[in-house]
Amino acid sequence: MPTLLLTALVLCLAAPVLPKQDTEYIQSCMYNLSERLKQGSSQHNWASRLTELEQVLANSTLGKEEYSFKTNMLEAFVFNIMAGSFRGLNVSSNMPMQSKEQASAWLQGGINFPVELMKGMGAQEKQKLVCINIHSASLFLDEHNSSVLNDHILGAFLHNRRVGRLQRPVEIHFRHNEELDSSNATCVFWQPAGAGSAGTWSTEGCETQHQKGIVRCHCNHLTYFAVLLIQAHNLSESELQSLTYISTVGCSISAAAAFCTLLLCCVFRCQPQDDTTRIHMNLLAALLLLNISFLLSEPLAAGTKEGCQAAAALLHGSLLCALGWMWAEGFHLYFLLIKVYNIYVRHYLLKLCLCTWGLPMLVVVAVLIFKKEIYGRHIISTADGYKNVTMCWLTSLPAHYMTLCYAGLILLFNVLVLVAVVVVLWKMRQQQRRARRDWVTVLGLTCLLGTTWGTAFCAFGVLLVPQLYIFTILNSLQGLFLCLWYLSTHRSKRSTSDCSTSR
Repeated sequence: MPTLLLTALVLCLAAPVLPKQDTEYIQSCMYNLSERLKQGSSQHNWASRLTELEQVLANSTLGKEEYSFKTNMLEAFVFNIMAGSFRGLNVSSNMPMQSKEQASAWLQGGINFPVELMKGMGAQEKQKLVCINIHSASLFLDEHNSSVLNDHILGAFLHNRRVGRLQRPVEIHFRHNEELDSSNATCVFWQPAGAGSAGTWSTEGCETQHQKGIVRCHCNHLTYFAVLLIQAHNLSESELQSLTYISTVGCSISAAAAFCTLLLCCVFRCQPQDDTTRIHMNLLAALLLLNISFLLSEPLAAGTKEGCQAAAALLHGSLLCALGWMWAEGFHLYFLLIKVYNIYVRHYLLKLCLCTWGLPMLVVVAVLIFKKEIYGRHIISTADGYKNVTMCWLTSLPAHYMTLCYAGLILLFNVLVLVAVVVVLWKMRQQQRRARRDWVTVLGLTCLLGTTWGTAFCAFGVLLVPQLYIFTILNSLQGLFLCLWYLSTHRSKRSTSDCSTSR
């Protein structure tokens, strides 16, 4: 028996196309691959051995409509299908988990194939469908060593046909007992690379749906599928609670300050007819909208899906508008202090409003029309998995990165403007007693231009928690700081005007 087993293993690993196979032969191939996976080896070797196992299964000639093989790391299903009689197929899998902490638990997953899978084939054409369930991610390591949910990979393919661009997608479901959402768990498929290089996980053609204890992947092709986990530095329960409290209090104070300032300007008509003050008021209005939408985000997350999507869209749009008006402040300041001459622009404020109010709202409306699933419930997890915070926000990682890039470009421009202003003030300074006034001006402009938002790009590693506190305190109170800045500058202008009148 050892000689027979060894011969079977050598043939399995050596020949890509084999003659007639039997149950013992296929089982021995799977057993060999499972043992090697336990021991660990190079990814390239196991990718080629998995391909050989696929060919063994696809070329098997066992006289059954369906049959399966199972080891402690692998599970394979083979279905002999007549295309004309195919009415869809649901394949389920149960494999024991390998971790000692969950020795009694069972890993569950499955694939639901639509009728369209056999579209274009003759009614009497025979086809072989192969499904492979793998409880090890060592075969599918990209250059980032990305983690997949429960090390669970489900694969499927037809023997002699490439399947892609299905109108009705294949549904793959993965069961779990963790707190997950689309921001940290996304359906992906494996894209192999050339010899000597690692493959990659891709989301193209796949959509992710989250339910309690299950992730559903809808993909328009056949290959190997998994749920990719986005690694994040989770906060402790106390840190998350304190940051939430600071954000709530700070945003409430800022919203009240911004509202009172806008109300005073409307009631008492204290707003002079100059573009600088109008830009200040628009920035305060954008921050008021941002603070209100942020405060509504967490309560509405407990409501309906549609309500949460609307709240997420409002929060995203108000953030883009607030960042846009911060850019407008920097742009206007550049004209006033640096490019002093020839600064007249026809319909100047109207054009700024189109850029800062119109474009962000156009983006949000387009997302709601064409891909509204980008907005939804976002879970901020704690390190121990309890007392998580759920809010209405972006659930798509690419959309999150695009928003960060938009904010980063605006902040970079405003930082450069602020540096130029400091240089101008340094050259204009003639008396030592002006130093204090100059520093107050710089601090006010720092808040006005929103450069404190740049602390978000420093929140990594050991700086994560301290920077989160700094970011939360400074930016949740930005509306209050702008209110004080406006009142102080308005008072200074008024006193200067009174002095000129008395003279």
